[in-house]
Amino acid sequence: MGSVRWAFPCAAWRPCRQEWLLAARLVQPEEKDRIGQFVFARDAKAALAGHLLIRKLIAEKLCIPWNEINLQRTSKGKPFLANNVFSIYSNYNFNVSHQGDYAVLAAEPELQVGIDIMKTNLPGSSSIPNFFRIMKRQFTATEWDIINSMSNEWMQLDMFYRHWALKESFLKAIGVGIGFNLQRIEFNVSPLQLEIGKVYKETKMLLDGDEEEWTFENTSQKFTVHLIGKQIVKMGYMACDLEGTGKGKLRS
Repeated sequence: MGSVRWAFPCAAWRPCRQEWLLAARLVQPEEKDRIGQFVFARDAKAALAGHLLIRKLIAEKLCIPWNEINLQRTSKGKPFLANNVFSIYSNYNFNVSHQGDYAVLAAEPELQVGIDIMKTNLPGSSSIPNFFRIMKRQFTATEWDIINSMSNEWMQLDMFYRHWALKESFLKAIGVGIGFNLQRIEFNVSPLQLEIGKVYKETKMLLDGDEEEWTFENTSQKFTVHLIGKQIVKMGYMACDLEGTGKGKLRS
């Protein structure tokens, strides 16, 4: 059983009421309650798609019937499979992310895995320089040097989200909460420019100044209106496996 990388265009999924109710019945009550807490319908739909991806993964790869899958969460909120499984699958690890028009999943049979996806989008009503000032403490000085070295504000924003997705994917892999000091993590991204559709594994991470043995898969995608029914021509997506998946062990 090998690695799994899936992406689902949840924005293009337009279920009728009957289909929505059927899909909602396929997840556990506590997960359904979490989905119901989203304010916007598009976010609830993306979250439901993520839960369905996990169940599809477990049913197909571990051969556990849908109605017998028992998902629980750690104290920090990371989902895990609580079923008793064969020892060869005891370390099966998976993670999902959703943002913009896509829900994505990464899974590994033996390694810790985290995934994050970010849509490169303007930061609401704030200007990009002001947005960066607000987020200043989330990155190290070296990371900000790389972000600000990009040739224009849009490319700087793109590099910002690339770093953010990398950090999120690592935190999700190790299963820690929002209290983790992000300046403990520093990424040396490589290459600086990502060719659309290619996957790169050259990026390295430092934790408290020491290089860690994790692999980060970086990719950038652009989706057009005829592909997923968007009403704007093109948007860029970064995914930390689909932008950065970390694999390895956190050194204490």
